[in-house]
Amino acid sequence: MTGDTTDQSPARDVPTGHEVVQGYLKTLDGSPGVYRMLDAQNRVLYVGKARNLRARVSSYARPLGHSPRISRMIAGTASMMFLTTRTEAEALLLEQNLIKQLKPKFNVLLRDDKSFPNILVTGDHDFPQIKKHRGAKKEKGSYYGPFASAGAVNRTLNQLQRVFLLRDCSDSMFETRTRPCLQYQIKRCSAPCVGKIGRDEYRASVKDAERFLSGRSTDVQGKLAAQMAEASEAMEFERAAALRDRIKALTQVQTAQGINPRNVTEADIIALHMDTGQACVQVFFIRSGQNWGNRDYYPRVGLDVEPAEVLEAFIGQFYDTREPPRQLILSNEIENPDLMAEALTGKLGRKVELLVPQRGEKAELIENALRNARESLARRMAETATQAKLLRGLAEAFELDASPGRIEVYDNSHIQGAHAVGAMIVAGPEGFLKNQYRKFNIRGEDLTPGDDFGMMKEVLTRRFKRLLKEDADRSRGQWPDLLLIDGGAGQVSAVAQIMGEMGVENLPVIGVAKGIDRDAGKEEFHRPDRRPFALRHNDPVLYFIQRMRDEAHRFAIGTHRAKRAKAVGATPLDDVPGVGAARKRALLAHFGSAKAVSRANLADLRAVDGISEGLAQKVYDYFNERG
Repeated sequence: MTGDTTDQSPARDVPTGHEVVQGYLKTLDGSPGVYRMLDAQNRVLYVGKARNLRARVSSYARPLGHSPRISRMIAGTASMMFLTTRTEAEALLLEQNLIKQLKPKFNVLLRDDKSFPNILVTGDHDFPQIKKHRGAKKEKGSYYGPFASAGAVNRTLNQLQRVFLLRDCSDSMFETRTRPCLQYQIKRCSAPCVGKIGRDEYRASVKDAERFLSGRSTDVQGKLAAQMAEASEAMEFERAAALRDRIKALTQVQTAQGINPRNVTEADIIALHMDTGQACVQVFFIRSGQNWGNRDYYPRVGLDVEPAEVLEAFIGQFYDTREPPRQLILSNEIENPDLMAEALTGKLGRKVELLVPQRGEKAELIENALRNARESLARRMAETATQAKLLRGLAEAFELDASPGRIEVYDNSHIQGAHAVGAMIVAGPEGFLKNQYRKFNIRGEDLTPGDDFGMMKEVLTRRFKRLLKEDADRSRGQWPDLLLIDGGAGQVSAVAQIMGEMGVENLPVIGVAKGIDRDAGKEEFHRPDRRPFALRHNDPVLYFIQRMRDEAHRFAIGTHRAKRAKAVGATPLDDVPGVGAARKRALLAHFGSAKAVSRANLADLRAVDGISEGLAQKVYDYFNERG
């Protein structure tokens, strides 16, 4: 990156359009780079990349010859920003990164950016653990993935445990077991924790599991079949039956994967289907010759966007924070295939190919992915139409000015005030927006245990203070059009007071309260300064509100349980400086409990493996100074 040119914030009533764009040409040369087009309020309308910035910007300076979308974009442009780069490939990656960050109105935008889980076989233990892993690969061991979803990982892990009998328990649980757990009883673990299997035999099972995950499943099946034959010849029929069950489980893993390509070992199959301004991109993950799941994406597009632009934007944003495979097998061409291949190759450090197959196995894989994309988009469009009808019904039932584009639903969860959390879920024209959900750990120390009013006040105050700070002019689409609160007239009145204190006006609030016999279907609805009312029992809008309330309750309960579980697993060792997870495990394994650690003398602390003299002194001082 070699330079940055920005324009100052425009004043009110500044000119916009192609003449504004024309004014920038004299400041530009033929360097590659990224440009941003901004409106009169300095909101980013569009981010683009160019091999030659001057040539690209000059195309926007013409008054005619643009698509309707580009014409609207130019008409709203009040200023521009430029960033030059060393190469066009670098500009391509920077462009997609900025699109993800800034979410410009006129760009194709990938809206779902969740990380993918992997399978981890740990590498720092005599009896390695097999488990699901998500996030940075900091833990020692071998990683296999990505898998498309937690469900795909869990199914594979389930079957692998049946085949290879590897443990999934934590190291601390492993160290403290005195007898086999349920996993051993149901033949999902070989119980290395209590010596039911030796280190070398267990390690052999680990190697077999890693062979399977590396795509060498036929080797593993052949080995198990030979062992089964040997057991049968030796009349060890129980062992032979166990090996038969393991071969059967291994076959089930492969069958569940559905697609197991013969000649594709590492690729992402990416298929795009578009219909009336909406798009679905279906991605299948092929690793080690196995199908590790698929996921559909619905990027934000427009009516006049070409498939090549959509697919290129998707690929650039999808691999912005992910490692690409060796091959991307695509349903259709993108605008700059060679440039994208160069950019992804530089990112991965080895060659990445982009293929659009016309025949053979790869074309069959694409056709299967395209069929999935068509079906997924058809279902989504049907659901969106239903959702739009429900939102119109909601607006009519509660006398709103228009159908709400964003509904925020709030709920609290606690047990007698302990481990209290607040939860916010979001719904809109596309259903539940789970990436917009938020949880709030209740911090108010002066709250009376169980004070639901106080908890709701804290949650809403924190939520709207942040909105007022980050989006005061309500231009970024983060402000709700409707608040749903689980409660009656008292809660609604309290919320209205909170909104008034913060200066938030014209925000409809509805309280959802059970009827006098507290049956679902007999809810009463409360609004500030109005009489409560009910909807008819079979009204679809009533079911819609119940679903939103139940989803908020589910999310709040789940968050509360996670917080409570974390607190239950906490020990005084968590607060000792220098004691991380590994040293905590070593101390607990040596002494048996945190209480025993707190009572240990300095000499005993020094005797623990992995605990230095300095750390032993810190632990000793921590507990003795507190005492």
